[in-house]
Amino acid sequence: MQAAQTQRKFRGKNKAPKWKKPDDGHVSVMVLPLAITDPADLARIKRLFGSMWSIKRAVQRDARAKVDAYWTAFHEREEHGAKVVRQRLGLNREALERCAYKHLDASGHLKHHVSKALAMHMAAEVWNGVQWHLFADATGKRHGRPKTGRWHDFTRIPGRARSHTTDRKWETFRLVGTLHGHKMAYTDGGQYTVQQPRRMRVPAAPSGPVLTGKTLASGKTGTRKATWWDHTGPLAVVFAGGPDSGRGDLVLPVRIPQQPGQWARVEHFLSNPGRWHKVDLVRRRKASAPGGWVYEAHLMILGPGYTAPAVRERREQAAALDRIGGVDGNVSNVSVASFPASLDPADGAPASTEITLSPEERALLEREAKKRRGRARALERSRRATNTAQYGPSKKQARRAEQRAAKGLKPKAVTVPGGARAARVDGVPKQAFRRDQLSVNYREQRARQAEHAASMAEHHRFRARQVAREIIAAHGPVLVVEDCDIRTWYRLWGKRLSQTTPGLLIAALDRECQAAGGRLVRASTWSTALSQHCLCGERVKKTLRDREHKCIECGLAGKRDLVSATLAAFVRFTDVDDPKAAYLDTTSSRHAQIVFAQGLEEALRESTAPSQTTVRGAGHAAVPRQRRETSAPRTAGRRPRATLDEPRPVRDHAGKPGQRPGCDPQLTLW
Repeated sequence: MQAAQTQRKFRGKNKAPKWKKPDDGHVSVMVLPLAITDPADLARIKRLFGSMWSIKRAVQRDARAKVDAYWTAFHEREEHGAKVVRQRLGLNREALERCAYKHLDASGHLKHHVSKALAMHMAAEVWNGVQWHLFADATGKRHGRPKTGRWHDFTRIPGRARSHTTDRKWETFRLVGTLHGHKMAYTDGGQYTVQQPRRMRVPAAPSGPVLTGKTLASGKTGTRKATWWDHTGPLAVVFAGGPDSGRGDLVLPVRIPQQPGQWARVEHFLSNPGRWHKVDLVRRRKASAPGGWVYEAHLMILGPGYTAPAVRERREQAAALDRIGGVDGNVSNVSVASFPASLDPADGAPASTEITLSPEERALLEREAKKRRGRARALERSRRATNTAQYGPSKKQARRAEQRAAKGLKPKAVTVPGGARAARVDGVPKQAFRRDQLSVNYREQRARQAEHAASMAEHHRFRARQVAREIIAAHGPVLVVEDCDIRTWYRLWGKRLSQTTPGLLIAALDRECQAAGGRLVRASTWSTALSQHCLCGERVKKTLRDREHKCIECGLAGKRDLVSATLAAFVRFTDVDDPKAAYLDTTSSRHAQIVFAQGLEEALRESTAPSQTTVRGAGHAAVPRQRRETSAPRTAGRRPRATLDEPRPVRDHAGKPGQRPGCDPQLTLW
């Protein structure tokens, strides 16, 4: 009887209906920078990340040991089944959560900074990676063996999702306050625009009694003590009820975007607190920040993300275009061509766009690459100067030492050895690189280098979205592209691909097609062979060195990539989801060649679709340029080739009535 009383009690089945996400399934995230200026709060959040990293590393080691034991027991899996073995070893989320609890209870210092709720959420994150390794996805692929991560890669503490069925139920990290209260606090009562100071004050916790309404028993109005649920002032992220609650709640003020044109986006995410779902605490490397890190709150919203009115208008115009197009991705350029879906000249003319690098852009990229190599050499010199015992002298340094010894001079100490690293016979370094001593300047420069690389990568993605929107506006959202594995291209042309990034542009093009109501369909290269065919249906064999298309049968001549993009517009599918079900409709391509004779030849020689970039607030025209009707020479008035790299300046065409402001025929990526 006594043993039965000491058994652990578990919660029963939930009697209320289980809450589910909305039917639309849209989930978006808004990044809210945290303005942490108090040294005490900064020290607390550092200890919080350090403690959570210790728990995650311990749970990862336990999970790796369990996975190794699971794959070793192959006889038991064959005899009793994989599920029985996983249950015995504790390969499930609940077992990993119990492991996290044990590590937390066994430690003496972690309990001062981390709660059991945080440990449970971190164990659930580790389990997500483990199940990706244990269970294959729809394609039959698995993730690799679970490993222990690195300290600098640990950047996120997952929070607990709020309850949408029970009021006043605390999450791990909670966003308190209202957008109206934030606006009133930093606009002096609404008299000015939002101006948040550099050192934002920490909101004070609500105090005093709060009316709760009439009770059923007495019919009188009751009161209760005010909590953070009653805070209606500036926005802040609160971690309450943790182990450090004796020092007070950890309150982190939030800084919202205050740049021109950002208020509509802020209102979309923060005006309705009922859509706030979860807050994750994230840190990001920044060398100039105190401690080398800046902290952010990633707020998950139940609903679609924000789309600017200009972007929505452009997508609606693109969806109204009744055109079919094709895309040809190459190492050095991306070519796009489109036709009216009816193949009727009265509905429009063929249009083409070629995105490539100009000589000026290549020179700019070479200068940037030279700067990166210089930074890498500076880091290597710093590592060698700090760990001189791990490197030998270079040939030049050794020869100078021999000359000084031959002359009887005193040996000169080498501050930066330039030779190879001390290694064993098999070439393995005697000391691992992670055990090297690194100077403060080395760590700061490495952080700045990583920060600059992340910033440039984000800028590249932004420019890819811009170019994809311009392509959709000119050619419509229904496009076909060859199903190529760009990873194989990097093995041969990695340096050039890092400059043009065709995969990044095609991925952005796919997302924009879906957003505009269309689709970017992939076609197999084996069943279509677009680069080896002509519009007339004849097969024209070409090597990779041949960049011009010339057909002997019909006399069609043009750029190889533009011809392939044109043929991609006439690819048909028996199953759209299967790239191998694609085939080339030579009847339609031959018909288009006859109908659009002169316009098609012009589109295959140069880009004919202008850029849709305009100044802020101007209208958008998504109509490609029509073919020339005059008998002027081909070189007269020719548009320059679309480029991939050069930034577009904002131009003022106020002196030319009727001209669309900001129109630039060049497409750029970064």
